[in-house]
Amino acid sequence: MNAQRTLRRPITCAGIGLHSGNKVTLSLKPAPADFGVRFRRSDLGGLEVPANVGHVGGINHATGLTRDAVNVDTVEHLLAALVSLGVDNVIVELNSPEVPIMDGSAAPFIYLIHEAGIKRLPAARRYLKVLRPISLTRGDKRIALYPSDHFKVTYSIAFDHPLLRHQARTIRLSEDTFIEEIAPARTFGFLKEVEMLRQSGLALGGSLENAIVIGDTGVLNNALRFDDEFVRHKILDVIGDMALVGHPIIGHLVAHRGGHALHTEFAATVLADSDAWTLVEVPIDAAAAPTPAALPAAHAALGNSARAVN
Repeated sequence: MNAQRTLRRPITCAGIGLHSGNKVTLSLKPAPADFGVRFRRSDLGGLEVPANVGHVGGINHATGLTRDAVNVDTVEHLLAALVSLGVDNVIVELNSPEVPIMDGSAAPFIYLIHEAGIKRLPAARRYLKVLRPISLTRGDKRIALYPSDHFKVTYSIAFDHPLLRHQARTIRLSEDTFIEEIAPARTFGFLKEVEMLRQSGLALGGSLENAIVIGDTGVLNNALRFDDEFVRHKILDVIGDMALVGHPIIGHLVAHRGGHALHTEFAATVLADSDAWTLVEVPIDAAAAPTPAALPAAHAALGNSARAVN
């Protein structure tokens, strides 16, 4: 699983933009090695914006990317699905400036990727291995990365609401654990905030079909998929936002009361603190990891088959 990967064939879906309310057609298309993830606007003549922290744009209840005249919003759920399934190179083509929200989770994108199939490429993948702690604090919000043999996430949230006074979860990420435990978790919001968002031109495509809506006494729509679905969705968000570093991470990510602004600022902080990590490459003919999103301790410990790259 150390080879770079792309899709076997193109695949297309349609949906609604959560904040714009626009109908969107999205296509995922194969790309060559070292291409990365690039968002392409078919309605702007094929102009592209790469999915990296250097192109983070407006952060307003979602993560957006911008490059010159191109912008794409709400990229985090799709990016989380791609990185967790080990898809390194792909063209994401859109005819509108927002990735469709689908059901508010990453599960529909998992289905699309599986339907397209995954193809191995003749080039080694590079992992970002954390060597020493990196942290960022903004008021009562904080996020950090610590050395680890695997990619692991610990997240805690706290809101002034009886359902959400405190939730916390730690999970070691692999393809299977992401699919089963994180991908189905849906985005959520408070009923009292919906009207304010709409007056600001946001959440125009939001509905009880694509978000968990929390009223004063409980959830207004369907039953929760998990008792702690809220913190699981925050883990989904941070996986997608941290994918903007451009490499799968070997480290333990710990966040408290974070959001897209903190996540993406931290992704930029990590890249800037280049003494705190190294890129490692495992030859593609070495023993494969059990899943593309999880790294065995032997790889993370930089055994004889792994090497640092500049």
